[in-house]
Amino acid sequence: MAQTRRVPVFGSRPPCAYQSRLDERNLIRMTRMERNRISDKPEDLVFYEDEEESTVPLFTVLNSSYNFVDYVRNREYGMREYCSVNQNYGTRHLLTHNLFKEQSIPLKTMDKVFCSQWLNGTKIVFGTKCNKLMVYNVKSYELDQIPSIKGHAADQQSGIHSLKINPSRTLLATGAYNSNEIAVYRLPTLDPVALGEGAHTDWIFDIEWLDDEFFVSGSRDTKLALWKVQDIYQEKYDSDSDLIQPITQFLNPAVIKTCKTALKVRAITFNKNLKEMVTSSLNGYVHVWDVERFRQKFSIRLPSCQDNVCMAMKNDSSLYAVGCHSYTLLLDSKTLHIMKKIPARYSGCGIRSLSFQDNVITIGTGVGVIMFYDIRAGKYLESSINSTKSVVLNASKGYVCPDEDSMEDQGFQQAKYTPAIYTHCYDYSGTRLFSAGGPLSTNLCGNYAGLWQ
Repeated sequence: MAQTRRVPVFGSRPPCAYQSRLDERNLIRMTRMERNRISDKPEDLVFYEDEEESTVPLFTVLNSSYNFVDYVRNREYGMREYCSVNQNYGTRHLLTHNLFKEQSIPLKTMDKVFCSQWLNGTKIVFGTKCNKLMVYNVKSYELDQIPSIKGHAADQQSGIHSLKINPSRTLLATGAYNSNEIAVYRLPTLDPVALGEGAHTDWIFDIEWLDDEFFVSGSRDTKLALWKVQDIYQEKYDSDSDLIQPITQFLNPAVIKTCKTALKVRAITFNKNLKEMVTSSLNGYVHVWDVERFRQKFSIRLPSCQDNVCMAMKNDSSLYAVGCHSYTLLLDSKTLHIMKKIPARYSGCGIRSLSFQDNVITIGTGVGVIMFYDIRAGKYLESSINSTKSVVLNASKGYVCPDEDSMEDQGFQQAKYTPAIYTHCYDYSGTRLFSAGGPLSTNLCGNYAGLWQ
């Protein structure tokens, strides 16, 4: 959970340096190895720990305290000793001890939340199918709508399917008033900066930043477009010396490429370590692109070609997760070989959103359930309160358009309605989770949003 490297004030060793600590750790490691050896079912993906050699010197282990109280005290005193904390420990602890409680967020008559991001510790920005870009304040419970940027093309509104923040958190790229165009806003004020147009003839499904200036958009027209935006603020004044807001820039794509063997580019992720961009398409293919030359390298067909609508990358860029109709695939980032096939606990639920928190994958489904898979343990995250149960979060119903005829046609009178989790995101601390979505049926209007904390 925490590590603090203690420096002795008097003597040759600090108070935490005693040999019994190493003996206790060796006993725990041997017990874990013995427990793993008794496994009756072989796993497809197994992680091994070092048994003989350790890369950490002995004096470092003995001089380090793993007590969280020492970490807090060291920080309060302002000491210069090395200290670190595992930020993902809080997320795992809250989940396994059933401490996450849902706070429903009323969205009135909005239709389906498709994407979301935390702007800071108090504000969340999200986009809806009804083309609204909204900001929610978790402290004041206020909802503010950000005006959409309108271009020259004819109106074609099908919702805001993606929004992404650049690495320096100064710009936000998302769908514009026209769903075939991209709007760029300045953070944290959310002032309009640029409008990207002329690249796509169909809905934009995903956006991914490569750095602070370049980003890529993927569309239902199977095309990828490379954009460059520069936030150049030019102050202009009128005759009365009053400040006029800068005029929005109109951007043209730097490069447009067709994704070969693809049908409707659905998700994009960027691997900075390998300098590769990976996209998934609805016909069950994963495509790898060379970012430096913006050239498609190869494509691989996945075992399932149904509902491949979401993709995520592990924090260390070693694994990709691809959501399918009834399971999640783990792919090695270097070879794209399937390392693990994670079946969903609910058959045919549809994986709608994915994210990594260290070694835990958060899986949003189409039946209103959020699941958590532990990669190292090779199984779904187990509850510390009841070891026979796995950790799941069941979303509330949200809002559904009271159209009885539509409900009857879709068969919702015979089955209990649950919303699809189209998007979810953790805050910086990992102790708050925002989840949102709406009805899975395209003919049904409604929404769902909740804050777990």
